Amino acid sequence: QAQLTESGGGLVQAGGSLRLTCKVKGRTFNGYAVGWVRQPPEKDLEFVAGLLWSGDSSEYADSVKGRFTISRGNARNMVVLQMNSLQPDDPATYYCATDFTFRVQTTPGTSDDWGQGTQVTVSS
Repeated sequence: QAQLTESGGGLVQAGGSLRLTCKVKGRTFNGYAVGWVRQPPEKDLEFVAGLLWSGDSSEYADSVKGRFTISRGNARNMVVLQMNSLQPDDPATYYCATDFTFRVQTTPGTSDDWGQGTQVTVSS
């Protein structure tokens, strides 16, 4: 089974930026949908951004459009989430997830493989 590892979380002031990375061990992302979901404190999982590794398009939640960018890393085992203009609504545990059918967007929480999450905190 693939092992996903997120990194890059931390504390940032409102308006600041963070860069999250997701690396997979045991295989590559080739052929998979890869995405980020987040879980704010005491709230449900919500889709943030995702892409099909073999495709050209990416998808974003309305709340992060224009601020967050998901991209492929230099190697086939890394995905990056660049988060700019962070707001007080963005703090959460951010998870990387993969599956074959983009369930990371349609039904967050049902993807096949997950990382352990990385914490993002935004101070006002």
